[in-house]
Amino acid sequence: MRTTILFLLLTSTLSAMAEELVPRRWSHLPINTSFAGGGYAHTEGDIVFDPVLLAEDVKLDMDSTVFSYIRSFKLLNKTADISLTQAHMDGTWSGLLDGIPTSVRRIGMADPILRFSINLKGAPPLSGKAYQQYRASMTNETIIGVGVSVQLPLGEYKEEKLINLGSNRYTTRFQFGVIHKRQQWTLETTGAVWAYSDNDDFFGGRELEQDPHLFLQGHLTYQHTPRHWSALGIGYSTGSEATIDGVNKDDRKKNLFWALSWGYTLKPRLGIKFAYIGRSTRTSTGMDSHTVAIALSTFW
Repeated sequence: MRTTILFLLLTSTLSAMAEELVPRRWSHLPINTSFAGGGYAHTEGDIVFDPVLLAEDVKLDMDSTVFSYIRSFKLLNKTADISLTQAHMDGTWSGLLDGIPTSVRRIGMADPILRFSINLKGAPPLSGKAYQQYRASMTNETIIGVGVSVQLPLGEYKEEKLINLGSNRYTTRFQFGVIHKRQQWTLETTGAVWAYSDNDDFFGGRELEQDPHLFLQGHLTYQHTPRHWSALGIGYSTGSEATIDGVNKDDRKKNLFWALSWGYTLKPRLGIKFAYIGRSTRTSTGMDSHTVAIALSTFW
């Protein structure tokens, strides 16, 4: 019980760090339980902007601190939860702007993310000993879940700046996930559609519209012992073509992601997770990056 609970929270804590490429998103939680955790991530990346922006050889160095809270409950005789994730970021972008060496630093809060999810199949609403007994008996199972998260436009943002920590718009993510567990192995798949509201105060006072973004990910997890596990993940995203002041930018995004994760229960109510996440753009503009992260969590 404790191992599953702690690692689900660690997943939520790290989810804001690299397009939500995280395993164990749909794990079974005991109802009427609170979870809290914090994580740190360091990201280094190479960014290729649209040539019209005259920015070349741009590199990113970002430190992120992320905090999450989750509350599980019973809804329509199903197990559900709601979570809030908030990140504080300290990033430096350096490169050539119109041929001149330039660097920009941004420090502040990113957009918070509010998420609701519910398990439609499997994972019945249980707590206490009933939950422990059920989890101990489930060597093979299938769980199906759906979720929706909203990224709120409350982060640091200035319309006269091209680079911001906040987005100044709402981003809604609709998610569908399936877990199949067999003995010590678990295969998990999640598909998501991201929908964006318009940003009426984009760089230079322009209006930014963006097409939906599709993201598919899969994870293979192995439970080494009741106290620790490891996982391999891969993901692919496409979409998000932008239109600025009515002019289509023809900049459809295509990104490949991969991840390695390892989690361990330090104490009955304290868990730790380490993760590495890689990202590679499949188009002429975008970002290649590497992220290493660590997170701690507890519950009550």
